[in-house]
Amino acid sequence: MVTKVYLIRHAEAEGNAVPFFQGSLDTCLTEKGERQLDYLAARFVDIPLDAIYFSPYQRTRLTAEAVNRNHHLDMIPEYDLREINGGKWEGRRILDLRDEYPEEFRTWQERMPEFVAPDGDAMTEVYDRMRRIMQKIADENPGKTIAVFTHGCALRNFLSFVESGSIEGLPAVGWGDNSAVSLAEYDTESGWRLIYKNNSAHLPQNIHTAMPL
Repeated sequence: MVTKVYLIRHAEAEGNAVPFFQGSLDTCLTEKGERQLDYLAARFVDIPLDAIYFSPYQRTRLTAEAVNRNHHLDMIPEYDLREINGGKWEGRRILDLRDEYPEEFRTWQERMPEFVAPDGDAMTEVYDRMRRIMQKIADENPGKTIAVFTHGCALRNFLSFVESGSIEGLPAVGWGDNSAVSLAEYDTESGWRLIYKNNSAHLPQNIHTAMPL
């Protein structure tokens, strides 16, 4: 039995636009992010969905609500879909982090699987958490089509697992644009399979997000 899972990164939020490290901060969508929602909702108009799960931050909730305009499902909050806790990095501008935490920032950029946020999460914790929660969600929805709304780093970790079976695959996954869509399938006999990743074809060129993270 195959479960189809659409994985959606939230629309552009304040930290993506400045940019600063958002992590567990509950930031608002930008005007561009709100425009992205309309195109994302249109992408899903004709895609049947049986369930919607979302990380309970407003940037993910609002993104999920936009897709749900035409589906009218009970949306399910799931805390374990949350973003990495950036500890002392949260709320700090990316340019400042390069100067103030040069070693940690180099690890973030060049050896992401080894990254540990100062007073925050280790990347390995995010990887393990996303594996667990996505397996739980798939097990709850055998044979269904579901949408899961989460965050850039959290999503990147799960895609690394599906694509390569290891956290070492993080560099190859790359960052998806805000509101980008990935599709994975879970077969109860053969496990996870990646269909496509980080697709933002629904967005006009002028409302893509410039992505430093």
